Amino acid sequence: MNELRLMVNGETRTATPGTTVAGLLDAMGVDPARVAVERNQDVVPRRTWSEAHLADGDKIEVVAFIGGGSAGAPAGDDPLVIGGRTFQSRLLVGTGKYRTLEEGREAIRRSGAEIVTVALRRVDLTPGKPNVLDTIDRSRQTILPNTAGCYTAEDAIRTCRLARELGLADLVKLEVIGDQRTLFPDGAATLEAARVLVKDGFTVLPYCMDDPILARKLEDVGCAAVMPLAAPIGSGLGIRNPYNLRIILEQAKVPVLVDAGVGTASDAAVAMELGCAGVLMNTAIAGARDPLLMAEAMRDAVIAGRKAFRAGRIPRKLYATASSPVEGLIE
Repeated sequence: MNELRLMVNGETRTATPGTTVAGLLDAMGVDPARVAVERNQDVVPRRTWSEAHLADGDKIEVVAFIGGGSAGAPAGDDPLVIGGRTFQSRLLVGTGKYRTLEEGREAIRRSGAEIVTVALRRVDLTPGKPNVLDTIDRSRQTILPNTAGCYTAEDAIRTCRLARELGLADLVKLEVIGDQRTLFPDGAATLEAARVLVKDGFTVLPYCMDDPILARKLEDVGCAAVMPLAAPIGSGLGIRNPYNLRIILEQAKVPVLVDAGVGTASDAAVAMELGCAGVLMNTAIAGARDPLLMAEAMRDAVIAGRKAFRAGRIPRKLYATASSPVEGLIE
């Protein structure tokens, strides 16, 4: 055989017999430090790339992170703890939808977020193209790979394993979408994937409906947090069902993080006032008229909402109660 016919990221390519994974990446001009490789739906460990010889008909996926989905809350006695990791900021942000990488970098900085989500996608094989990782300060921010765009448990599991191969920690945001129009998560598939990933050693943060029963099941299989939606992804509708969130909060023994649907700072404050441990958002900041100012607003709203929750609001009453003393009135 004079050449190998390969399918690389959905495109037909040829290579000489004996070509290894490392050789293929080099021939394509791909920076090996920024990618993970899958062959025939199996992750190829990085340490084996120079010995992993390709065969005719192999299907190769070369993937990297894309945008997806500090001065945070003052350090003190109220940190956010997820899977044994401690964070001061309770605002989690995505990296997608910004007009430029520079705008995304500055918005993330101003938000004070210490957890930043990224999605895994096929690599654009154009050499030298900027990467979303360039917007993240790895010394101050934890990368949270997510499985955005996955519609089956199997795809979500594969994506998480590829993310780990890219050299990140085992903290992952699990999304398994059940409907293309609403982007509502598939509860059964999410639970199935979570069960496998927890056994595989991942610290799993699952995106789910605001369903108290499902949230409890996800916690029972070992998820480190639950992430019920406020409203559909990118809708900006705010919290549509605070009552279900309250039930989830009452029964949960792991952090509850509102994910998706936040539109403005007051939505984030409401989530925190309910007792949520944190809020994850992307579109609400990136899609604002002034993303940098909105990033600051969201940072402040999360801090204020958490303080209000800890302080304890006054009871709601139907009738007025005077705030000034009635004794000593002039008659």
